[in-house]
Amino acid sequence: MAGTDDEAVATGDDDALYVLTAVLLTPAKFPSVLGDDYPEACAALDLAPLADGYGLVLGQDSEGARWTVVVDDVSLVAVAIAAWDCGMEQELSPDERTVVAALPGWPLDVAVAAPGVPAPHDPSPELTDLPPLAPPDTATWGPAQRRLGADEIALQWATWREQIDDGDFVQPGDEESKGEGAPSETSDAETSESEPSDGAASESEAGTASKEDGAGSGEPRSGVRRVLAEARAYVDTPPPLGRVRSSFATGDARTLRADGPGWSLVARTDDIAFVLLDEEPGEVLPVGRGPELPGLLEALDKMAVRPS
Repeated sequence: MAGTDDEAVATGDDDALYVLTAVLLTPAKFPSVLGDDYPEACAALDLAPLADGYGLVLGQDSEGARWTVVVDDVSLVAVAIAAWDCGMEQELSPDERTVVAALPGWPLDVAVAAPGVPAPHDPSPELTDLPPLAPPDTATWGPAQRRLGADEIALQWATWREQIDDGDFVQPGDEESKGEGAPSETSDAETSESEPSDGAASESEAGTASKEDGAGSGEPRSGVRRVLAEARAYVDTPPPLGRVRSSFATGDARTLRADGPGWSLVARTDDIAFVLLDEEPGEVLPVGRGPELPGLLEALDKMAVRPS
């Protein structure tokens, strides 16, 4: 997403902002790299979590300094983003009255720069008392990297899905494939993705979509059980706004995204789910459908925030 080269908006002073890109910060759609939910993402920018959300306009001033202009005209920003995504030129010039704040720096990585101005850099401390925003560190695995990984799976669902053979999942009722020590309260959906056969020490029955070797110990399986339990708890006790989001998929299906402390879940309401964990760097753990997962996904979809 990028604005036109000569596009500029007022930043509240005599300078102007050359727009490079824009993103939405709303309960249904926000940069997940900033947090597990909408209030957390807003807190990263020191913004109040307004119900209607914000538009974030990222650009440079005439000196090349990075600025993030926060506006409350969400529709204007959404229209511009939609046009850019279609390869169309669209001017983005919010009215000064819609500007909520002009924050130094960029909270996200921006791969382009405005022509005819110095290279992107943080504004001089003389211009603002606020510390400059900077993208979260994604060099090492952690919450930000985990959420970015979940974003990628949601965007490239077909590519990730084709790596999974449904025959690798333990089928419900296949007692010979369940470990003798499997807890009796484990659901069929959890069993289909997490329970190894007796003596399986190097590879989970579910496998992973991203790693090259086996799953090793039972830690990933216990982590998946924890994620499913916490996701079920969301149905009875709604989590912070935006922690469960639903978006369009193919046909009548929906793409579900749920996040929680240390985990992210991506699913299709008509298919399986993928889980990413902070404690499992780089691992993508598929969750077999079974008889329990469809009901859980349906319940989460009903309570999820949806784009307006």
